[in-house]
Amino acid sequence: MVGIAHMPNDSVQKTLFVALALCLVCSIVVAGAAVILKPLQTENRALNRKANILQAAGLYEEGGDVEAIFADRVDTRIVELSSGEYTDRFDPEAYDLRKASKDPDLSEQVPPDLDVANIKRKAEYAPVFLIQSPSGELDTIILPVHGYGLWSTLYGFLALEPDTKTVAGLKFYEHAETPGLGGEIDNQDWLDTWRGKIVYDTEWQPDIIVAKGKVDAAAPDIDHMVDGLAGASLTARGVMYLLQFWLSDQGFGPYLARMREST
Repeated sequence: MVGIAHMPNDSVQKTLFVALALCLVCSIVVAGAAVILKPLQTENRALNRKANILQAAGLYEEGGDVEAIFADRVDTRIVELSSGEYTDRFDPEAYDLRKASKDPDLSEQVPPDLDVANIKRKAEYAPVFLIQSPSGELDTIILPVHGYGLWSTLYGFLALEPDTKTVAGLKFYEHAETPGLGGEIDNQDWLDTWRGKIVYDTEWQPDIIVAKGKVDAAAPDIDHMVDGLAGASLTARGVMYLLQFWLSDQGFGPYLARMREST
């Protein structure tokens, strides 16, 4: 049999051999890189999550030591959503909310008539992040929230004051909304308008509204209202609905009720 090296360069056999050999080498390189880089990617994702939590809490410092600030000020706990009670069933640092949301053993289908956030399924357990003041008192409650916008699922963190009804901050860290339109949910000027807003009514039912335009300064419910986003009403409405969902009994409502009772 004639060796590959001695075959004409334009032969079909040699072309196929070179192509297959190149594919094999490339696949080995890519697979090896993926294995080698996976720990670093996992570490970077965890660091990015912590940075976003600190941003929602107003504690993020450009160039600051995220790990040190997080370790010093944040207590991560896992909550059973249905009861609102803490659980030690999972390691708070390792628990993956997204994976749990897709695991039939750790999640449940959301009834369609209650699924205003359009998430289909929700995890039975979720992490909460308790920000401690320098004196050790509870300063802020950070809740992970998500729901569908116009084109994508919006992932973010809602920060509440210890009274469980006043917004301390809001941060979205992942979505695929249209840049310049729905993508304006990243605009810090808009996010700043959420601070101080009240998310519950007097009966402790979720009450937060994103207006279609500017909020009327004379509106009787102005404390519960936020300006809309020009050209992105559906994305803004998605933000409103996802917050209403996660503040309801389907989300963190039972947990926040327990927090009020304990204080």
